[in-house]
Amino acid sequence: MVVENRRARFDYQLIEEIVCGMCLTGAEVRLIRDHHAQLKGSFVTIKSNELWLNNITLGADTMRNIKLLVTKRQLASLARAKQDGLQIVPVRMLAGGRYIKLVVATGQSKKKYDKRETIKQRDLARGRY
Repeated sequence: MVVENRRARFDYQLIEEIVCGMCLTGAEVRLIRDHHAQLKGSFVTIKSNELWLNNITLGADTMRNIKLLVTKRQLASLARAKQDGLQIVPVRMLAGGRYIKLVVATGQSKKKYDKRETIKQRDLARGRY
């Protein structure tokens, strides 16, 4: 795993995960493999039957939009989830082998009281109370 979006697990209740390929240039691949990428603040959209990762930070402060590669069935599943009111969230980036993959998940936004409950459970697990 190269990059993880820890904020996604806090802000959303994640339901289903899908692994996607990415259309990258050589320089972008090098930046990602050297851990110079951030998923914080990035989001996934569907435009003209294509899946796009928006606002990914590569390098110093370059914001980019990157096309994601999914099958038609996966795209249809994500489009249905979007129509049902769910969000499509980038969760983590994998670079285990030759290719760099992005794991996206459908999720429902947590309310403020759900976030407080998550913090409470995390603190109880650490033994703070």
